[in-house]
Formats: sequence, structure tokens, C-alpha cells
Amino acid sequence: MMVSSTLPVDSQDQEHEIIFPQGEFWSDEPPVESNLHLRQILLLIECLEWLWQDRDDFFATGNLTIYYSPNQKKSQDFRGPDFFVVLGTPRNQNRKSWVVWQEDGKYPNVIVEILSQSTAKVDRDEKKQIYQDIFRTPDYFWFDPESLEFQGFTLMSGGYQPIPANENGWLWSQQLELFLGIHEQKLRYFTPDKNLVPTPKEAAKQEKQQKEYERQQKEYERQEKELAQQKIEQLTAKLRELGIDPTL
Repeated sequence: MMVSSTLPVDSQDQEHEIIFPQGEFWSDEPPVESNLHLRQILLLIECLEWLWQDRDDFFATGNLTIYYSPNQKKSQDFRGPDFFVVLGTPRNQNRKSWVVWQEDGKYPNVIVEILSQSTAKVDRDEKKQIYQDIFRTPDYFWFDPESLEFQGFTLMSGGYQPIPANENGWLWSQQLELFLGIHEQKLRYFTPDKNLVPTPKEAAKQEKQQKEYERQQKEYERQEKELAQQKIEQLTAKLRELGIDPTL
């Protein structure tokens, strides 16, 4: 809730309203550029939450305002990354925004901006500078879901240095201890041993396939045992026909 007070002014002067922030700070981000951008943001969130489902020490979200004013004012110094992760913090999904001075001074450990025609220049220049000099965010990436432009930077000696790509074109995030790379025109995570981190739906499908494989293996083993038993019985019967004791 915001409480406002209006100062007395002359009739010829324009009224000025002073806003005093109290209580929760709500996110004030505009809608994402397109459904393509929205799906990419959700993909990054749901895959990481599935991978870290047993962890309770991180906060991953998207299109949420970060308030970082040194004067603790809502009206100045705020940004809304498309996707960010804060480590070493309670996994509280009820946050309405990320208010740095209410979160022990923590800034994101990882930020990913999803480029669009209207935001690309700001993401590459102004935001990069802010994330480097003010947020001190260790890992910063940007990805264009249309052109598939993908770059990443890690903070070294106070400045962002490009992250070298591996043989697959993936970039390593030291903070996440995961690779980020393009898979089927989407930005995805890969484990250190280079396995794709699945979505919950993909994981459920893989689990179903694994269970079906195990069922088929058990059925195969059962049939093999039955066939072996049948051969033994046939051999026993043949020996008896020849007057040979099969137990000798």
C-alpha cells in the first residue's frame, strides 16, 4: 500500500505528490514482448526448478522488478530482468518483487535477458553496465529467440569478460554449475556431463519410458527363463524315451 501526501501550493503552481513507500513493493514490469519470449522465460524457470526441486536455497523468476535504490525509494533505481536467479536465499514464491534492501543486500547471481527488437540495444549496453557495475551479477547472458543470438559474460576483476563456448556452442555458468546452450531453437540448461535438463513434462515422459523399458526387460527375462525350462523338460523327456535316467 502507498500513502501519499500533497503539499500546499499556490493556485498557479502544479501540485506535487510525494510517495512514501510502505509495506510490500509490487512488481511493475510491462508485459513480455511476445508469446515466444514468455515461453522462453517459463522454460528457464521450470527446468531449473525441476532440477533443483530438492533445494530450498534459491529464488528463480522472470519479468519481476528489482528495486535497488540506495535511498530505499520505489520511484528510482529499479530494473526488471527477463530471468534471474538469486542463490543462498529462501525459496519464497510469494515475493511481489525483489527489494534488495529487504533481501540482505542480495542481487541476482545470474541474469538472462531475452532480446527483442525494442530492447536489444538496452540489454547489450545500459543493462549490461548496470549488472556489471551496480548489481555485480557474476553471470550475465542474453538470447534472441528469433535470430538465436546468444552471448554470455562472467565478472572478472570488476568487468564482464565473454564466456568461451565449448565444442557444442554452450556457455558455462559457474554460478549455476550448468551449461546454457541452444537446443531446438530454445535456450536450455545442460548438466556438466552434457545431458539436457528436461522440463517436468519431458522428465515425466522419460520416467514413463524408463518404466516401460524395465517392464519389457523383466518380460524378456521371464520368457527366457520359460524357454530354458521348456528345453530342460524336452531334454528330460527325450532321455527317458531312450531309457536313460536324466538324474544320473
